[in-house]
Amino acid sequence: SGGELRRALAAGVPAGRIVFSGVGKTQEEIALALRSGIHQLNVESEAELDLISAVAAGAGVTARVSLRINPDVDARTHDKISTGRKQDKFGIAIDRTLPAYARAAALPNLTPSGLAMHIGSQLLSLAPYRAAFGRLAEQVRALRAAGHAVHCLDLGGGVGITYRDEAPPRFEDYAAAVRETVGGLGCDLMFEPGRSMVGNAGILVARVLYMKDGGVRPVAVVDAAMNDLARPAMYGAYHAIVPVTQPQNSPDCVETDVVGPICESGDTFAVARSLPPLAPGDLVAFGSAGAYGSVMSSAYNSRPPAPEVLVSGDRFAVVRARQTVDDLIRQEAVPDWLEPPEGA
Repeated sequence: SGGELRRALAAGVPAGRIVFSGVGKTQEEIALALRSGIHQLNVESEAELDLISAVAAGAGVTARVSLRINPDVDARTHDKISTGRKQDKFGIAIDRTLPAYARAAALPNLTPSGLAMHIGSQLLSLAPYRAAFGRLAEQVRALRAAGHAVHCLDLGGGVGITYRDEAPPRFEDYAAAVRETVGGLGCDLMFEPGRSMVGNAGILVARVLYMKDGGVRPVAVVDAAMNDLARPAMYGAYHAIVPVTQPQNSPDCVETDVVGPICESGDTFAVARSLPPLAPGDLVAFGSAGAYGSVMSSAYNSRPPAPEVLVSGDRFAVVRARQTVDDLIRQEAVPDWLEPPEGA
């Protein structure tokens, strides 16, 4: 998004190392990308080619673009994070690669430089990668046979991490799959490692507010909620829950539900999770919260998002300040033409 681009630039990332993907880029976001001098735009549709061409012409620049191809490969992951099947909203249909690339080459103020793809997130098998990379390699050969230059490939990301007992591919094996499928094409390669770099580098710490008899099993009500960590509610995702001061493998472990305070049953972190006996005031840590944690947080139920603390060895610093309800209210306004409630 344009917001992510601005954040990357503010963090000191060189513009020439930034690639802008996304199925719904606005005219303003495209203009920002071109003004910033980013490396390239990954184009998701033929209609987007026309818009980028027009924006680039208006700015008097030439836009370097790469076509994101939808290879129609099932990533064998959660349906909501599968992005490379025919029915998914992403990319240009693979059978449109040649005409779309030719169109990009013919449009003014555009320079097509290569192809891109991203088939999904949290992949635990290399087979979908091999299939997708192989199809991409076929398209490169076909484009070159038609006289087009193809200099780079953005292979996306999606390598999974261990949340519970998953066995994601090793990077050495992933690299071997890349070499086997596209290694001989002479293209510059780009990757989006994402979750695999930061997913297990973050935790969410919560405090037990109450223990209650849920009728079926004990229920621990904690002060974190789905607005802080949405993945369990959105995907049914598993996150380890570890008491901060008690041994995880205590012989006294009991099946416990762990829930948040938000007013819907979806605000549940775990059902029948084996945990040591908990008491109000205990701290628990939710594992693997470094990816799709804070970035998916919200102010649902007027709950300000949690602060973030960066820890390195024995050093720590607050890197996202704790917000307050007053901060939320300051963003809101009541129009002066709205009638006050009767009796107010």
